[in-house]
Amino acid sequence: MTAFTKVVLFTDSDGRARFREEQVPLTEGTPRAMLSPLQPSGGYQLRQSPVGFRSQFHCSPHPQWVFILSGTMEIGLQDGTSRRFGPGQHFHSADLLPAGAAFDPKLHGHWSAQSGDEPLVTLFVRG
Repeated sequence: MTAFTKVVLFTDSDGRARFREEQVPLTEGTPRAMLSPLQPSGGYQLRQSPVGFRSQFHCSPHPQWVFILSGTMEIGLQDGTSRRFGPGQHFHSADLLPAGAAFDPKLHGHWSAQSGDEPLVTLFVRG
């Protein structure tokens, strides 16, 4: 079976953001153009971040796909690891604040940053 690799930024059971990979089966379409089943979405936003942009630690406000259109985005986690995404790459951001928790910037979330000498342009698709 053919599948699409979905990189997921999620909140683990200890409240910390982590990355994992999931497979999305490509069960529709034709052998020359395999498709996943249609996924629901709730709108999209475009964002441009200037050279030097870096956020504070935060949680995703809602699950959303993040597609890098140009530039490079770096995502950093509380454990000190980070991952970079360039043009044409993507991830599913779902590191939500655990139910009933108060945000703790030393425990929860991730930071995001523009990396390199080109502004970062991203497409966020709620889903």
